[in-house]
Amino acid sequence: MSAKIIDGKQVAADMRAEIKNEVAELKKQNVVPGLGVILVGEDPASQSYVKAKERACEEAGIFSDDNRLSADTSEDELIALVEKMNNDDKINGILVQLPLPKHINESRVLLAIDPDKDVDGFHPMNVGKMVVGERAFLPCTPHGCIQLLKRSGVKIEGAKVVIVGRSNIVGKPLANMLIQKNENGNATVTVCHTRTKNLKDEVLQADIIVAAAGRPNTVTADMVKDGAVVIDVGVNRVEDASRKRGYRLVGDVDFEAVKEKASLITPVPGGVGPMTITMLLFNTLESAKRANGITT
Repeated sequence: MSAKIIDGKQVAADMRAEIKNEVAELKKQNVVPGLGVILVGEDPASQSYVKAKERACEEAGIFSDDNRLSADTSEDELIALVEKMNNDDKINGILVQLPLPKHINESRVLLAIDPDKDVDGFHPMNVGKMVVGERAFLPCTPHGCIQLLKRSGVKIEGAKVVIVGRSNIVGKPLANMLIQKNENGNATVTVCHTRTKNLKDEVLQADIIVAAAGRPNTVTADMVKDGAVVIDVGVNRVEDASRKRGYRLVGDVDFEAVKEKASLITPVPGGVGPMTITMLLFNTLESAKRANGITT
């Protein structure tokens, strides 16, 4: 029997409706959540992503302060804009779209963001709080993975989770979230990577598999035990002459084969992807509530 598909578009739509309702309630208290967005240069993928974020803010009722800067903007000019947003009460979250031009030190820019407005969850202070289990803004993509699991009725507590990938954006933070002693964690987590010996044997033990290696067909059907839950974070372009663009998007999982063994699986596209912007909205809303002393 084929796996049930986890519809990331629907889960994201449900969450965005919840966020929109909360924003409407906050506005009754004269609180308008605000997101400051900075895009440097004209990278097409970044431009497309930022436009999607801006549309999502508009639909949710979140104020969006959009700043498009030329590719030759200096590092000091960019940091000055970040500091201006740090001091602007209308801005609850700051997003600097990565990657930045090569002449700009990304680490220095990210460190300049007020941790209380770091809705991407990348500031070392928020990372440290996450690791020790204190309240912090959680990175959007791994937090989105957890929401997909929870809202699909997957029991995380006590589960054996294998994450294939150790990036700072997905693998490492997701592992830290899943081992926390809370309702979203209490899992037993193994992190695998390109130097893992006997990767197949490790993944075969998993109740939940998260593929985040950035390589097509990293997880194949012979690596998946019957009934496992599979979350595919990968987004890869592969050549396809039958498509108008000459390529198609695939994940890190051999989807067609693995779905015959898994109980639940996310597709690519339409799985984890829609959750990333949704969790950015979630964090911006949370930041606005914290800034105004509102607890829910």
